[in-house]
Amino acid sequence: MSELSATVLERLVATYNPAGDPARAAPMRAYMRDQFAFLGIPSPVRRELSRQVVGGLPRPVEVDLRDGALACWALREREYQYFACDWLRRHAAVCSADFLATVRTLVTTKSWWDTVDALASQVVGPIVAHHPVAVSTMEEWLVADDMWLARTAILHQLTYGARTDPDRLFRYCLARADHRDFFIRKAIGWALRQYAKTDPAAVAAFVTAHEPRLSPLSVREARKSASPRS
Repeated sequence: MSELSATVLERLVATYNPAGDPARAAPMRAYMRDQFAFLGIPSPVRRELSRQVVGGLPRPVEVDLRDGALACWALREREYQYFACDWLRRHAAVCSADFLATVRTLVTTKSWWDTVDALASQVVGPIVAHHPVAVSTMEEWLVADDMWLARTAILHQLTYGARTDPDRLFRYCLARADHRDFFIRKAIGWALRQYAKTDPAAVAAFVTAHEPRLSPLSVREARKSASPRS
């Protein structure tokens, strides 16, 4: 483990653990269908504590982010994974396309929408935007058996706005349109709905043309924002 990531981890555990509240942890765990343990730290408090953890430390480089994120994923309570997602988001610009190998581990381990969606839009998205060679990794993830990798590929352009590659977006949506899982169908609708804020006419036309192939859930989600502006 790099020296900086070891320091961050030591500070993190020393700061987060005393702030835990078992009374809050129980409903937080229940909300995530009892899949993860929680310390019971509300998000606003957690973010303030996180600022204290990294305060005064140098900016991380890629190896620091890799070691720190993997160490957080090895800890039991979910708040540690949330810290890692936030830390990666803040410093995604220093990550090369090679960092997607680490993100793959994070996406496929302790997988649920709360971390996967943050990684997809706030970490993977910026990496692919800055390193177009990483599109090939999205192509691989799109057709992966692991649905969380596929969801990540579908959602990686979520924050791109006018920089979205619509051909890639629409192709990805069609490629997994027959997937039966809720999380893939929801992701398709969400990705389309988000792009509709930039080009509502294109999304409306796409949904109309391919409605027989898209699930009703995907269509409903897409059409929440897909009406062309007058």
